[in-house]
Amino acid sequence: MKLHIIGICGTFMGGVARLAKESGHQVSGSDANAYPPMSTQLESLGVDLMEGYRAENIAADVDLVVVGNSISRGNPELESVLNKGLAYTSGAQWLSEHILANRWVVAIAGTHGKTTTSAMVAWILEHCGYEPGFLIGGVPANFGESARLGNSDFFVIEADEYDTSFADKRSKFIHYRPRTLVLNNLEFDHADIFANIGEIQKQFHHLVRTLPSTGLIIHNSHSAYLDETLEMGCWSEQQSFAANDNSDWSVRSHNPECSEFSVSFDGKEATVQWSLIGQHNMLNGLAAIAASHHVGVELQHAVEALGQFKSVKRRLETIYSDAHTIVYDDFAHHPTAIKGTIDALRAKVGTQRIIAVLEPRSNTMKQGVHKHLLADSLSGADTTYLYADAKVQWSIDELTGESTAVFSDTNALLDHLLDHALKPNNLNAKPTHILIMSNGGFEGLHLKLVNQLTSRKIT
Repeated sequence: MKLHIIGICGTFMGGVARLAKESGHQVSGSDANAYPPMSTQLESLGVDLMEGYRAENIAADVDLVVVGNSISRGNPELESVLNKGLAYTSGAQWLSEHILANRWVVAIAGTHGKTTTSAMVAWILEHCGYEPGFLIGGVPANFGESARLGNSDFFVIEADEYDTSFADKRSKFIHYRPRTLVLNNLEFDHADIFANIGEIQKQFHHLVRTLPSTGLIIHNSHSAYLDETLEMGCWSEQQSFAANDNSDWSVRSHNPECSEFSVSFDGKEATVQWSLIGQHNMLNGLAAIAASHHVGVELQHAVEALGQFKSVKRRLETIYSDAHTIVYDDFAHHPTAIKGTIDALRAKVGTQRIIAVLEPRSNTMKQGVHKHLLADSLSGADTTYLYADAKVQWSIDELTGESTAVFSDTNALLDHLLDHALKPNNLNAKPTHILIMSNGGFEGLHLKLVNQLTSRKIT
């Protein structure tokens, strides 16, 4: 089949392209911003990649056009598809019909932790010989790629609640028909497409309705919104998970940073020792173990696999380190995730200085929906720098204080950051930890900072 993908360079659609190529299809694609690393990955796969949207990008003999969910009416390629009556579908629907059909789908849903938990499940299954396929919204370090077809009936997928396409406003995960479903948590997010938490719960309830009666739902028992969702109706087996309570799966940390913890289930207990930190990751690991167990992995084998788990790029990833400064790149974009990341780092570094640098980039953050939660979520840092571009629709100055500064220019932010991180009276002190948080490129701030620190490195 000859496919053309409109909006190919996002992690999800790039993963679809990879799976299509592995399945033997001929693939072309276009995007407004075709740049590395996704552009080079796609070209290395033999994808004919075009930058910019033009009707002529779509070959006359194309069999099917796959439309990314970022593509809206007015896009010249989409308009050409509709005007010519070409066959088209969404990425999620194409996956459902061509990749997921007749496979044991393990889906990971929730407001937070989807990417990391999906990567954990995929790695546990891989380590235990299951050779799963997967599609994950990030790059797991254990695999070095965000998607692969796999060599078994098992497929792990990050189940996103964002809408499917311009013509299908159901959440993408409605198409996946999982047999094992993890519900990590549920909070309000995606204010650009959901008016309130009830609308999100409705989509999650639709997902619950797609599971077979022989399927399993593994849910966080400390999420009231998930409890309400499951009370709308559930026809599958349920198992709960949480920390230190009477849930089916429970976990107990051995230290403040949660780098060692015990997992208990059905009278059995095993201990995880790994390189990750934070209670949020410990709970992600617990959910991953539970999901893997449903597939058939023994508890002890699962914890052994997690001991070799290497996390996902841009999840508290160390991108620079010297004796005086350590820089982390983190994808956190919701107050709960921001707080979890800062708390995890604080538990690890103790009283050492933490500078949090945040770009409120998601549509929800730019609208100020969570502004009342941000001050508390950032409170664990010693100093906070906020970047507010012209698209931020609320007065971010409301968060300013003695230890908080707001910048409208990333170069000015960088200069201030460098002066603060490298000022002479810090050189003989303990390291300063700079935590950069954004779900986007942050105008290249990460790379600029690392380059400057490298050139000015003091040993």
